[in-house]
Amino acid sequence: MERRTGSGEPAEANAPTPRSTTAAPRASAPAASDPGFSAGTKSDAGRPEREDGGALAFLRELPVLIIVAFALAIVLKTFVVQAFFIPSGSMEPTLMPGDRVLVMKAFDTQERGDIVVFEDPKPGRQPDRGVIEGFLHWLSEGLGFARPADEDFIKRVIGLPGETVELRNGKLFVDGELIEEPYLVGKPDTRDYGPVTVPEGKLFVMGDNRLNSNDSRFGLGFVPRDKVVGEAFVIIWPPSRVGWLR
Repeated sequence: MERRTGSGEPAEANAPTPRSTTAAPRASAPAASDPGFSAGTKSDAGRPEREDGGALAFLRELPVLIIVAFALAIVLKTFVVQAFFIPSGSMEPTLMPGDRVLVMKAFDTQERGDIVVFEDPKPGRQPDRGVIEGFLHWLSEGLGFARPADEDFIKRVIGLPGETVELRNGKLFVDGELIEEPYLVGKPDTRDYGPVTVPEGKLFVMGDNRLNSNDSRFGLGFVPRDKVVGEAFVIIWPPSRVGWLR
């Protein structure tokens, strides 16, 4: 016989008690500050492996980085900028022995008053090197390990192609016009020179220390423009003399 509830719905006798769908609470993970907390061995083991891997990767890349750095240094020295050491006092007081200057090599238009570095216009005979030895010598010069066979010079541009240069009683005249030279300091050089006309494609150069300078007046002669390495534009050493030229 069925039994009816007050709502009029049939109910089975001895119906099983429904199970609760609420899961039992899980134990929470211990906090890192818990004295009993212990980091998992998996993460501890992984961390040193990643660090060792990074160090090994850097060591593997190091030779490539060194080669790239050398290549960039050679490119900069060959085409952009180069440091030069001043060995003598021919440009005093503008440049002193021991000064180091930077020379801009992307420079093909000289003007009067520019301080330029140029190759020896009368170079000595070079040794006959083969292709490989010649390349290695060029590379060692570019990196500063080998001394150039012919030293470079640094002087001030005084006369341009086609101009007539003359020195009279310590004064400079170009095409008959007196040229002021505020960079000259100390006892003047009163020796007369010229007049001479600068050939096409060449420059007339002199040191600021006129009494002690091997320049276009004596020894060097006219400097071919294609021998000019670049224009010195800043003193970078010693710190007490750092500053722009001109």
